[in-house]
Amino acid sequence: MTLHVVAELRAATGQEDRLRTALEAMIEPSLAEPGCLSYQPFTNPNSPAHMVVVEEWQDADALENHFVTEHFKHVAGVLDGILAEPMTIKRLVAE
Repeated sequence: MTLHVVAELRAATGQEDRLRTALEAMIEPSLAEPGCLSYQPFTNPNSPAHMVVVEEWQDADALENHFVTEHFKHVAGVLDGILAEPMTIKRLVAE
């Protein structure tokens, strides 16, 4: 069953560019992962500190494998220092 993921992130003041760069760096390696069908970060035009990543995965196993990749671990470490609040991750499936 295809899994859709919406991750919401908010940069700390002055960290907007670092957040955008970190999320953009995730696109290519994530798309190269088995089971990744799409991976796209978006910036809220009314609040540049607020970004949303919309992802589509073949199944929950593919997403769990994503969380243990080196590129995910690296960016997670970067995010720890630049987010104003913890990111939220919503997992959605079509009925």
